[in-house]
Amino acid sequence: MFRKIPFEQNELRIVATIPGRFGGPDTPVRDTPVSSRENMIAMYYDKQPYWTPIPVDSGMIMPQLYNNQLGRGGPGGTKDAFGVEWEYVEVVSGSIVRPGAPYLENVNEWKDKIRFPNLDEWDWAAEAEAFPIDKKRSGLVSLVNGFWFERLVSFMEFAPAAMALIDEEQEDAVRSFFEASTEFGMKVVDKLIAYWPALDGINIHDDWGSQKAPFFSQEVAYKFFVPCMKALTDHIHAKGRYATLHSCGHLVNRIQCFIDGGFDAWDPQTMNDTHALYDQYGDQILIGVVPDPFDPETTSEEEQRRRAREHFDRFCKPGKPSYLSFYGAPALTPAFSDELYTYSRKKYGGFL
Repeated sequence: MFRKIPFEQNELRIVATIPGRFGGPDTPVRDTPVSSRENMIAMYYDKQPYWTPIPVDSGMIMPQLYNNQLGRGGPGGTKDAFGVEWEYVEVVSGSIVRPGAPYLENVNEWKDKIRFPNLDEWDWAAEAEAFPIDKKRSGLVSLVNGFWFERLVSFMEFAPAAMALIDEEQEDAVRSFFEASTEFGMKVVDKLIAYWPALDGINIHDDWGSQKAPFFSQEVAYKFFVPCMKALTDHIHAKGRYATLHSCGHLVNRIQCFIDGGFDAWDPQTMNDTHALYDQYGDQILIGVVPDPFDPETTSEEEQRRRAREHFDRFCKPGKPSYLSFYGAPALTPAFSDELYTYSRKKYGGFL
């Protein structure tokens, strides 16, 4: 439950640093009155954080067991639990399915060819020991590839998978595959929670769009994806965890699908207008908002601090919080970051 805690200047004291992700700068950790984990939980469940959360307030883990068996591996490549070969592409710092030999030619083949792995055979205990959760931050695990469109693409390659969604002869098979994959996803969630009990949230990957538009219609989304999303997020919520979505692409016209699918938060890429999304939907789903860009080299410290205050006043209304998007991290200069923390701490606490 949210408690009013007066702001103290010594909260700005730096007590640690968090290493930057993907080569980015390290982030300082302040002497906050509650942990970042408690702050994130207050945002998700009370809609009343102590300060505006920033990306590092969540401690993302990526167990290698999941990444190699159900994800995309890494620089060394991998053969996943389904027998799909993944190759690392250095220029994009990511992996793709080895082209030219799709696992499925038609979704109607899936029951004959796809065998979901037995999760009980995996050494989860060793993996939990190798990838512990920092309990000071809100523990979040990212399920790359997810259980729906991305998974189907991994079996079929992109064009055949997209065509399958509008092929009446494959419709029943697509639906049954997604339902089976969703049930498997529930088992994955159960294992994660059993071996990482401090896990607060589950982040599901399912990319739905390109730079300019979604891959499929809203009708298709509601026919195949939304019911499965809701089943999985209901399961996550029943376990006392929050469910977040990673979905790349220009998807402003699909956000209602994500809301009806039961997701608690979405961090849209920058081709989406996160400001408009917050205005229209921020009371229904938490939005990762990207601040207006500025050049730290030519923007004075006073101006950066003003921008931080304006960001809070614009995107953190009572009962309608937001968090600063992962894609907005370049705005987190020392001046912007300090002012956003200080101002939001005072405003959320009712001391300004």
